[in-house]
Amino acid sequence: MSSKVEITGINTSTLPKLSGAEQLELMKRLKAGDKQAREMFAICNMRLVLSVVQRFKSRITNADDVFQVGCVGLMKAIDNFDVNLNVKFSTYAVPMILGEIRRHLRDNNSIRVSRSIRDTAYQVLKAREELSKTMVAEPSSEDIATHLDIPLKDVAVAMEAISDPISLGESVYSDGDDTIYLIDQLSDESSSEEKWLEKINLKDSLSKLDARQREILLLRYYHGRTQIEVSNDIGISQAQVSRLEKTAIDTIKKNFC
Repeated sequence: MSSKVEITGINTSTLPKLSGAEQLELMKRLKAGDKQAREMFAICNMRLVLSVVQRFKSRITNADDVFQVGCVGLMKAIDNFDVNLNVKFSTYAVPMILGEIRRHLRDNNSIRVSRSIRDTAYQVLKAREELSKTMVAEPSSEDIATHLDIPLKDVAVAMEAISDPISLGESVYSDGDDTIYLIDQLSDESSSEEKWLEKINLKDSLSKLDARQREILLLRYYHGRTQIEVSNDIGISQAQVSRLEKTAIDTIKKNFC
């Protein structure tokens, strides 16, 4: 089996499942050079790749391509895994798969950054991969900065520069009737009740709203709180907050017509 796994047409729901003991036995056989055991071990762990790909579903257009890239990471994890580490294979493999997919997305990033920042990002990703081989948890930014002997700020700037942009209009939740967008999660710390009311004469319209609607608008636009924070404050779901907020705004608009 080559390092690149062909997955087109494979239905992951039909993939075999192995117990921990069976996986360990296969790992010992493949480390001894058994190519059939290596192939079987890879097939049985393709669900790991699928679970990682799901994290990027909002950022990718071709899931098959990203799945195959993730499988490359899986094969690297298989070839480099040390059975004496006393950790589960999945714990070791997921950071490797993540790294391979992130590298692929980074190389296809539409935003151009300076060469020096990109070089630092390469070093950061390489360090993360190296540290993942010896650490149980995924390395933190502090771990990477210490390993490379560079300021933590440089690690953060490099990784931020190669991250994919996300639209403020991207949906983060939908229950069929109401959709919550990323922009709904952003607070406006500069808002104030006085400035808001000075710009738009809303007192009459606000008086026509019920107490719950006024409370939501006050928290959202005066205190600058997110819908999640409002839902926690008043004890209702975020979807209900979104619905009541939109209804209140629609009511205000109608009163101005």
